[in-house]
Amino acid sequence: MPKNKGKGGKNRKRGKNEEDDDKRELVFKEDGQEYAQVTRMLGNGRCEAICVDGTPRLCHIRGKMHKKVWIAAGDIVLVGLRDYQDDKADVILKYMNDEARLLKAYLELPSLNKGVDVDGPEDGEEGSDYIQFEDEDIDKI
Repeated sequence: MPKNKGKGGKNRKRGKNEEDDDKRELVFKEDGQEYAQVTRMLGNGRCEAICVDGTPRLCHIRGKMHKKVWIAAGDIVLVGLRDYQDDKADVILKYMNDEARLLKAYLELPSLNKGVDVDGPEDGEEGSDYIQFEDEDIDKI
């Protein structure tokens, strides 16, 4: 039997809660950063997001956030722009819902909700990517 040299297993890692959700200081964008809204998750630590300037970018979730901060479609994030690749960016920070409302109140964020349709189209609305399947009996061939 090998000797245990570690400090614990996965349950120890689960117990960690490094991020205190009580109140953290609101982070504003700096030079080389932009606000964005995630349009869809691609897997492998990547997502597609539409920045405030209207450019869709392929974003990479940084390692410090990977598997610790869960990002979903529709979330507001702060991305760091790359000097050498304009169509790619790195996710630096995910804003909580109340922080996103504060950013909107400070007029930092315009309304970004037009690009993401998480639930599908509303009644009377045409959706290009949304497919409505009818309940048919497949056995009738």
